[in-house]
Amino acid sequence: MDRDSHRIDAPGRDDRHGESDADTHQADAAFRSQTAKLAAAQQAVEGARAQIKATQGQLAAAQASLRQAAAGVESARLQLSYTTIVAPVAGRVTHRTVNVGDYVQPSQALFALVQDNLWVAANFKETELARMKPGQPVTIQVDAVPGVTFHGKVDSFEAGTGSVFSALPAENATGNWVKVVQRLPVKITFDGDGYHGYMLAPGMSAEPSVKVR
Repeated sequence: MDRDSHRIDAPGRDDRHGESDADTHQADAAFRSQTAKLAAAQQAVEGARAQIKATQGQLAAAQASLRQAAAGVESARLQLSYTTIVAPVAGRVTHRTVNVGDYVQPSQALFALVQDNLWVAANFKETELARMKPGQPVTIQVDAVPGVTFHGKVDSFEAGTGSVFSALPAENATGNWVKVVQRLPVKITFDGDGYHGYMLAPGMSAEPSVKVR
Protein backbone atom coordinates (compact mmCIF):
# COMPACT_ATOMS: atom_id res chain seq x y z
CA MET A 1 0.00 0.00 0.00
CA ASP A 2 1.22 3.42 -0.83
CA ARG A 3 2.29 5.30 2.33
CA ASP A 4 1.12 8.60 0.87
CA SER A 5 -2.51 7.45 0.91
CA HIS A 6 -2.54 7.53 4.71
CA ARG A 7 -1.35 11.16 5.00
CA ILE A 8 -3.71 13.75 6.66
CA ASP A 9 -4.19 16.73 4.53
CA ALA A 10 -2.88 19.81 6.34
CA PRO A 11 -4.90 22.39 4.40
CA GLY A 12 -8.13 20.79 5.67
CA ARG A 13 -7.03 21.54 9.23
CA ASP A 14 -6.41 25.17 8.24
CA ASP A 15 -9.95 25.49 6.80
CA ARG A 16 -11.51 24.41 10.10
CA HIS A 17 -9.49 27.02 11.97
CA GLY A 18 -10.73 29.61 9.51
CA GLU A 19 -14.36 28.68 10.20
CA SER A 20 -13.78 28.99 13.99
CA ASP A 21 -12.28 32.45 13.61
CA ALA A 22 -15.24 33.56 11.49
CA ASP A 23 -17.68 32.37 14.15
CA THR A 24 -15.72 34.25 16.83
CA HIS A 25 -15.75 37.46 14.80
CA GLN A 26 -19.48 37.06 14.18
CA ALA A 27 -20.16 36.51 17.90
CA ASP A 28 -18.04 39.51 18.79
CA ALA A 29 -19.93 41.63 16.29
CA ALA A 30 -23.26 40.41 17.68
CA PHE A 31 -22.09 41.15 21.25
CA ARG A 32 -20.99 44.63 20.31
CA SER A 33 -24.28 45.20 18.53
CA GLN A 34 -26.30 44.08 21.55
CA THR A 35 -24.09 46.13 23.86
CA ALA A 36 -24.68 49.18 21.70
CA LYS A 37 -28.40 48.51 21.71
CA LEU A 38 -28.35 48.15 25.53
CA ALA A 39 -26.43 51.40 25.89
CA ALA A 40 -28.91 53.11 23.57
CA ALA A 41 -31.82 51.67 25.54
CA GLN A 42 -30.29 52.83 28.84
CA GLN A 43 -29.74 56.27 27.37
CA ALA A 44 -33.35 56.31 26.20
CA VAL A 45 -34.48 55.32 29.72
CA GLU A 46 -32.44 58.13 31.26
CA GLY A 47 -33.89 60.53 28.74
CA ALA A 48 -37.39 59.34 29.54
CA ARG A 49 -36.73 59.76 33.29
CA ALA A 50 -35.46 63.28 32.71
CA GLN A 51 -38.54 64.03 30.64
CA ILE A 52 -40.78 62.59 33.37
CA LYS A 53 -39.11 64.82 35.98
CA ALA A 54 -39.51 67.83 33.72
CA THR A 55 -43.16 66.93 33.12
CA GLN A 56 -43.74 66.49 36.87
CA GLY A 57 -42.25 69.93 37.46
CA GLN A 58 -44.53 71.40 34.83
CA LEU A 59 -47.49 69.59 36.40
CA ALA A 60 -46.65 70.98 39.86
CA ALA A 61 -46.35 74.48 38.41
CA ALA A 62 -49.67 74.06 36.57
CA GLN A 63 -51.38 72.83 39.76
CA ALA A 64 -50.02 75.81 41.68
CA SER A 65 -51.32 78.15 38.97
CA LEU A 66 -54.68 76.38 39.11
CA ARG A 67 -54.91 76.83 42.88
CA GLN A 68 -53.97 80.48 42.54
CA ALA A 69 -56.60 80.98 39.84
CA ALA A 70 -59.22 79.22 41.99
CA ALA A 71 -58.35 81.51 44.91
CA GLY A 72 -58.70 84.51 42.60
CA VAL A 73 -62.11 83.30 41.44
CA GLU A 74 -63.27 82.79 45.03
CA SER A 75 -62.04 86.26 46.00
CA ALA A 76 -63.83 87.79 43.01
CA ARG A 77 -67.01 85.90 43.89
CA LEU A 78 -66.80 87.19 47.46
CA GLN A 79 -66.24 90.77 46.29
CA LEU A 80 -69.20 90.43 43.92
CA SER A 81 -71.42 89.24 46.76
CA TYR A 82 -70.70 92.50 48.58
CA THR A 83 -72.44 94.40 45.81
CA THR A 84 -75.77 92.77 46.65
CA ILE A 85 -77.55 93.77 49.86
CA VAL A 86 -79.65 90.92 51.22
CA ALA A 87 -82.12 91.60 54.02
CA PRO A 88 -82.18 89.09 56.87
CA VAL A 89 -85.98 89.27 57.03
CA ALA A 90 -88.84 90.34 54.78
CA GLY A 91 -90.20 93.79 55.42
CA ARG A 92 -90.54 97.40 54.27
CA VAL A 93 -87.73 99.85 53.56
CA THR A 94 -88.03 103.13 55.42
CA HIS A 95 -85.82 106.03 56.53
CA ARG A 96 -83.84 105.73 53.31
CA THR A 97 -80.73 107.92 53.14
CA VAL A 98 -79.33 106.81 49.78
CA ASN A 99 -80.40 107.48 46.20
CA VAL A 100 -79.59 105.95 42.83
CA GLY A 101 -76.09 106.96 41.73
CA ASP A 102 -74.78 107.73 45.22
CA TYR A 103 -71.42 106.36 46.30
CA VAL A 104 -71.55 104.56 49.61
CA GLN A 105 -68.87 103.69 52.13
CA PRO A 106 -68.43 100.55 54.25
CA SER A 107 -70.60 100.58 57.39
CA GLN A 108 -72.72 103.45 56.05
CA ALA A 109 -76.38 103.24 57.06
CA LEU A 110 -78.52 103.20 53.91
CA PHE A 111 -82.03 102.63 55.23
CA ALA A 112 -84.07 101.08 58.00
CA LEU A 113 -86.00 97.86 57.53
CA VAL A 114 -89.30 97.27 59.26
CA GLN A 115 -89.94 93.56 59.19
CA ASP A 116 -93.38 92.15 58.49
CA ASN A 117 -93.47 90.26 61.80
CA LEU A 118 -94.49 93.06 64.18
CA TRP A 119 -94.94 92.95 67.93
CA VAL A 120 -95.88 95.29 70.76
CA ALA A 121 -93.33 96.45 73.34
CA ALA A 122 -95.50 97.21 76.36
CA ASN A 123 -93.92 99.05 79.29
CA PHE A 124 -95.83 97.70 82.26
CA LYS A 125 -95.26 98.95 85.78
CA GLU A 126 -93.26 96.60 87.94
CA THR A 127 -96.25 96.41 90.31
CA GLU A 128 -98.36 94.92 87.48
CA LEU A 129 -96.07 91.98 86.73
CA ALA A 130 -96.77 89.76 89.76
CA ARG A 131 -99.24 87.46 88.00
CA MET A 132 -98.12 88.04 84.44
CA LYS A 133 -96.33 85.22 82.58
CA PRO A 134 -95.58 84.17 78.97
CA GLY A 135 -98.46 82.68 77.01
CA GLN A 136 -101.25 84.69 78.61
CA PRO A 137 -103.81 86.17 76.15
CA VAL A 138 -103.72 89.87 75.39
CA THR A 139 -106.17 92.27 73.73
CA ILE A 140 -104.58 95.22 71.95
CA GLN A 141 -106.11 98.58 71.05
CA VAL A 142 -104.12 100.74 68.58
CA ASP A 143 -104.84 104.47 68.40
CA ALA A 144 -104.23 104.52 64.64
CA VAL A 145 -106.89 101.86 64.08
CA PRO A 146 -109.87 102.85 66.25
CA GLY A 147 -112.65 100.37 66.77
CA VAL A 148 -110.44 97.36 65.96
CA THR A 149 -109.31 94.94 68.65
CA PHE A 150 -106.24 92.87 67.99
CA HIS A 151 -105.45 89.68 69.87
CA GLY A 152 -102.06 88.38 70.93
CA LYS A 153 -100.18 86.80 73.80
CA VAL A 154 -97.36 87.59 76.18
CA ASP A 155 -94.09 86.43 74.61
CA SER A 156 -91.26 87.41 76.97
CA PHE A 157 -89.98 89.91 79.53
CA GLU A 158 -86.88 92.04 79.16
CA ALA A 159 -84.20 91.30 81.76
CA GLY A 160 -84.08 94.86 83.07
CA THR A 161 -86.14 98.01 83.36
CA GLY A 162 -86.16 100.70 80.74
CA SER A 163 -84.20 103.13 82.91
CA VAL A 164 -81.34 100.67 83.35
CA PHE A 165 -80.74 100.43 79.59
CA SER A 166 -81.24 104.13 78.86
CA ALA A 167 -78.41 106.20 77.41
CA LEU A 168 -77.93 107.95 80.76
CA PRO A 169 -79.10 105.60 83.53
CA ALA A 170 -79.99 107.21 86.84
CA GLU A 171 -77.15 107.22 89.37
CA ASN A 172 -78.32 108.36 92.79
CA ALA A 173 -75.25 108.84 94.97
CA THR A 174 -76.46 111.73 97.15
CA GLY A 175 -78.19 109.56 99.73
CA ASN A 176 -81.57 111.21 99.18
CA TRP A 177 -83.28 108.26 97.54
CA VAL A 178 -86.90 108.48 96.41
CA LYS A 179 -88.67 105.32 95.39
CA VAL A 180 -89.97 105.52 91.80
CA VAL A 181 -92.08 102.78 90.24
CA GLN A 182 -90.13 101.39 87.31
CA ARG A 183 -91.44 100.01 84.04
CA LEU A 184 -90.35 96.75 82.42
CA PRO A 185 -90.64 96.16 78.66
CA VAL A 186 -92.85 93.16 77.83
CA LYS A 187 -92.94 91.70 74.34
CA ILE A 188 -96.44 90.90 73.06
CA THR A 189 -96.91 89.08 69.74
CA PHE A 190 -99.99 89.14 67.54
CA ASP A 191 -102.16 86.07 66.93
CA GLY A 192 -102.33 85.12 63.26
CA ASP A 193 -101.43 87.51 60.47
CA GLY A 194 -104.65 89.54 60.22
CA TYR A 195 -102.85 92.63 61.49
CA HIS A 196 -100.99 92.81 58.16
CA GLY A 197 -104.13 94.30 56.62
CA TYR A 198 -103.76 97.42 58.74
CA MET A 199 -101.19 100.19 58.57
CA LEU A 200 -99.20 99.46 61.72
CA ALA A 201 -95.74 100.89 62.19
CA PRO A 202 -93.10 101.11 64.91
CA GLY A 203 -93.65 103.96 67.37
CA MET A 204 -97.46 103.93 67.25
CA SER A 205 -99.34 104.09 70.52
CA ALA A 206 -101.10 100.92 71.67
CA GLU A 207 -102.98 99.90 74.80
CA PRO A 208 -102.61 96.20 75.66
CA SER A 209 -104.65 94.40 78.29
CA VAL A 210 -103.34 91.11 79.67
CA LYS A 211 -105.70 88.52 81.02
CA VAL A 212 -103.94 87.10 84.05
CA ARG A 213 -106.72 84.84 85.25
